[in-house]
Amino acid sequence: MPERPHAMFAMTAENVPHVFPPETLARLRESVEIDPTRVAQDFTDPGVRKALARTEVLITGWGCPRLDAAALDAAPELRAVLHAAGSVKGFTTPEVWRRGIAVSSAAAANALPVAEYTLAMILLAGKSVFAFRDQLRDRRAFPYGDIVPDIGNFGRRVGIVGASRVGRRLIELLRPYDLRVSLADPYVDEAEAARLGVPLLSLDDLLRTSDVVTVHAPQTPETRHLLGPRELALMPTGSTLINTARGALVDHDALVGELRTGRLNAVLDVTDPEPLPADSPLFDLPNAFITPHLAGSQGNELARLGRTVAEEAERLLSGDGLLYAVDHTVLERVA
Repeated sequence: MPERPHAMFAMTAENVPHVFPPETLARLRESVEIDPTRVAQDFTDPGVRKALARTEVLITGWGCPRLDAAALDAAPELRAVLHAAGSVKGFTTPEVWRRGIAVSSAAAANALPVAEYTLAMILLAGKSVFAFRDQLRDRRAFPYGDIVPDIGNFGRRVGIVGASRVGRRLIELLRPYDLRVSLADPYVDEAEAARLGVPLLSLDDLLRTSDVVTVHAPQTPETRHLLGPRELALMPTGSTLINTARGALVDHDALVGELRTGRLNAVLDVTDPEPLPADSPLFDLPNAFITPHLAGSQGNELARLGRTVAEEAERLLSGDGLLYAVDHTVLERVA
């Protein structure tokens, strides 16, 4: 068996036992030599720099310091970065790619709970659960057993904006349901949409024809306020907007205007800004359901991220290629 490479954690120290509970940490340590008590939170720290000198693998996560030229100079043996979270944009620099360091991400594992959250919200929105919950709370009575018109999930039209990891996983999760799913993504062609099993529409057509619009595009300069006043006005009266991507993809002023008329509903797990100011009208509008960025990995779901990294470390040790290697050439247009 090949010698295990030296590794070090680089993330918020408090997160290590959540992402790598005992069983997952034990599995990771079968592939790399790593001290769970040494966690790099500042690459300029003398003790960290000493450890970096022989580090071959960095196990990163939320809170990882920036991997700039100075940090990389202190780690001449570094050959791989295994990220136990989603996007690597926040801490990687061009120097990482220039030096040929392999980078892997657990973004695919983090996409699953986001897709699960979105699936739940789509089904709840189809039943108008939030509105009827409020009615029952206010009136303490409801015509139980009566048929409620204009709700239900049979044939409900769901429009997915963005064939990201989350968008694609959501398409998979939606397959067993009697829903009509469509996709809008400028980087997807008809052949790829056919492979995904969904019709490809322009963004305008998707907005016009969807009962639920769910946003899964990355945040880039081009996607800021992707859904602005014109786009929101295209959505049918009574439809629901779900955003679990990034708050800046939606023009919140325009959304608040639509919500105040009662024409649209919104489920927002991300906002702009985040967190919202205490006086934001979104907190009080009855047709807005706001959650505090919970869709991504939380609680016991964090261990799935650690497991993904442990599996990647096993591939690294065996000489197999990384399954979730990051392609830096497309980073500008992915999450």
